[in-house]
Amino acid sequence: MKKIASMNKDIFNNTEVAFAVKSDAELEKAYWLFKMIKSESLVKLGTGVTKFALKHHFPVEGLIKTTVFDHFCGGVTEKDTLPLVDKLYDKGVYSILDYSVEGAENDETFDATLQKNLELIDFAKNRPEIPFAVFKPTGMGRFAIYEKVSSGKALTAKEQAEWDKVVARYDTLSQAAYKADVPLMIDAEETWMQKAADDLVEEMMRRYNKEKPIIFNTLQLYRKDRLPYLKELHQRAKQEGFKIGMKLVRGAYMEKERARAQELGYEDPICVDKAATDKNYNDTMAYMVAHIEDMSVYAGTHNEDSALYLTQLIAQHGLQKYDKRVWFGQLLGMSDHITFNLAKLGYNTSKYIPFGPVKDVMPYLIRRAEENTSVAGQTNRELELLSIERKRRKLQM
Repeated sequence: MKKIASMNKDIFNNTEVAFAVKSDAELEKAYWLFKMIKSESLVKLGTGVTKFALKHHFPVEGLIKTTVFDHFCGGVTEKDTLPLVDKLYDKGVYSILDYSVEGAENDETFDATLQKNLELIDFAKNRPEIPFAVFKPTGMGRFAIYEKVSSGKALTAKEQAEWDKVVARYDTLSQAAYKADVPLMIDAEETWMQKAADDLVEEMMRRYNKEKPIIFNTLQLYRKDRLPYLKELHQRAKQEGFKIGMKLVRGAYMEKERARAQELGYEDPICVDKAATDKNYNDTMAYMVAHIEDMSVYAGTHNEDSALYLTQLIAQHGLQKYDKRVWFGQLLGMSDHITFNLAKLGYNTSKYIPFGPVKDVMPYLIRRAEENTSVAGQTNRELELLSIERKRRKLQM
């Protein structure tokens, strides 16, 4: 990793900017929520009780909605998110609406999710404050069918028909995104199903990214093989005349990936440690910015060093801060000090805004709570900055 020199992390310490959209009551709620999330035992107890209560239809949705849901989600419907979207846009922060419902694995559910995502593309079409649409591969088809296609095993006639439907759903969404001129990001999932998704997204890039990146794949850079994959894709893109769009994240399935590799006796696909992951992430950003004429990068990161490094890469390559080929992104409810301070400086910065019925979004919310508990330093940093802002507002004496 190159040494970060052009700016230092002090740019992220302005809490007045970071929490400008939060009322005193919202700031207090955020502070006490992160205090609770800091306790691993409390998170385990809370998630266990919540799952039990929802399974047995206890009336807890109201409590969930006024606590974790309101902090990490934008609402139940896309229209519910608009006051928040407008508030963020007023501070120079864009919004990406993520329909975070995780339901049954059947054609009825997949077709309903397809329809919802078509509506979201149309919803974003004439709203500059919503620059991207997004969906998850397993929102369009069963995990098992991705897994079998990824393995290279022959499909039965029934499975082939099922996979053809998945391909058709991707093409329907990609074509709609192309016609609406709304870039479409496809998330990444576990390694053993990802090859099928990668190949399918590449085909969509081949069809719809002739002039500029409209279709974006996602690279999970805790994987050791992702930068080599990107370089190989880049060669194919240059030869075949299409542009690359990539969202960069560190990854969300590390424990599951390592456990499966050990159980089945294959090489662990994950970087050896956090330092190796950080280097992989930053090296990939550097490669993409160095080849920005051929690609567009969306850096989804809560890591201050990586965010700062990308600002330096932008400067080194003579790009404008607001060059629409380079984006920063963080999840709603997390790392406001990165999002809002970068936006204040003029960079393209966005918030991922999950939404959906409270009960259906619970798997997402549980992952957020567990992630904040497990990521070293994340919750402490949030609490440190919230405490500084509480003192500045004289909410904490």
